[in-house]
Formats: sequence, C-alpha cells, structure tokens
Amino acid sequence: MIWDLLENWESYRALGTRFARAFEALAAADWSSKPLGRHDIDGDYIFALVQENAPLMEGRWESHRRYADIQLVLRGVEGMMVAPAALPPSDGGYQADRDIEFYQPAQGTMLRVAAGQFALFLPQDFHQPNLRLDRDEAMKKVVVKVLL
Repeated sequence: MIWDLLENWESYRALGTRFARAFEALAAADWSSKPLGRHDIDGDYIFALVQENAPLMEGRWESHRRYADIQLVLRGVEGMMVAPAALPPSDGGYQADRDIEFYQPAQGTMLRVAAGQFALFLPQDFHQPNLRLDRDEAMKKVVVKVLL
C-alpha cells in the first residue's frame, strides 16, 4: 500500500509501464470535471472510475486479485481503512466478474485521504474505502484500475 500526494507521482514510474501510464493520466487530466462512470485510459489494461460517494459509517473489507487500485480523492476527505494481515473471507467468495472479494470485519488502521492525495492498493492490501471521518459531505474521487 502506498499513500502519497499526486504531485509526487513521478516517484512511482519504477512500478512499471502501466503504473507510469496510469499516473500520467491522473496528473494530466482534470478528473473533477469528468462525468461519473468509466473512462478508458488503455482499454481493460488501465481504466478510471469517477465516483461520488456519500461517506459510510461502516464499510466492507475488500481486496482485488487482477487489478491494483489507485484511489485519488478529488473533493472532500475520505477515510480508508487498511489491514496489515490477511483477513478471513466472507461467505460470498471471490467475484471474478468484478475482481473483488469481501472479508469478515477486522481491526485496521484508518488513513485520512484528502483532496490531492491517493492510496494505491495491491492484491495483498485489504482495504475499506468510502468511510466517514468528520463530515457528512459527499466525496468525489477517481479510482484507476491497473491490470497486474
């Protein structure tokens, strides 16, 4: 898991060509003015999901197998829980069509991710996004999915 400011994106070129392309796209566009929904960067290899979410008091733990998430907050402040160790899976199992698996409730560490900051989650990074911190205002963010 990486938590940083978007302005430092060039530091992550070393993660590989797809990550470099994803960060270049994040830095080059005004994502806050784009409509909600999917925006292709490189087809199913790299794509962005612009979202506006009401903050949740309680979320669900999740992870992904095929894609990494780069979650950039565009407006507001979002809580994102991270867990340092494997979590027991829920009864639903892995949903290949959505590349997501949900997990049982667990303890974790809350990140405060403000506008201009991102969190990068790899398959081993159990996370819980869209959490309320101190305000009920809607949050806007872009999640870039990078095929691993």
